[in-house]
Amino acid sequence: MKVYTIGFSRKTAAEFFQALRRAGIKRVVDVRLNNTSQLAGFTKRGDLTFFLKELCNAEYTHETLLAPTYDLLRLYKREAGDWNEYESRFLALMASRKIEERLNPALLDGPTVFLCSEPSAEHCHRRLVLEYLRDRWGPFEIVHL
Repeated sequence: MKVYTIGFSRKTAAEFFQALRRAGIKRVVDVRLNNTSQLAGFTKRGDLTFFLKELCNAEYTHETLLAPTYDLLRLYKREAGDWNEYESRFLALMASRKIEERLNPALLDGPTVFLCSEPSAEHCHRRLVLEYLRDRWGPFEIVHL
């Protein structure tokens, strides 16, 4: 099974939705803390739900259980925090939330993509979430769009 990730920043709407269609995505799991900001552009919750249905025949879900806390995000983003420290704290947060017990593995049925804002998965929590779940739920391939 493949599970995908995508970030919307530095992508046009056309690039974003074409990538989802090429991958055959049927479910988008939004792992952002805030999905209503004006900075989200075409990926604001209401707009994204509409566009996904119309352009990709895909469903949308916002899963805040998989988002960082405001404090953790602020520490890394606004105070120029260290990625390794952020990663360690975020993984500890996922463990304390026991996401592997609170989520149904069927969430990954799809094809499914995990969405965040970062253009690259290298320094984004969407990658960390999927790696964490893969270690606990069993093997699946992670593909970054």
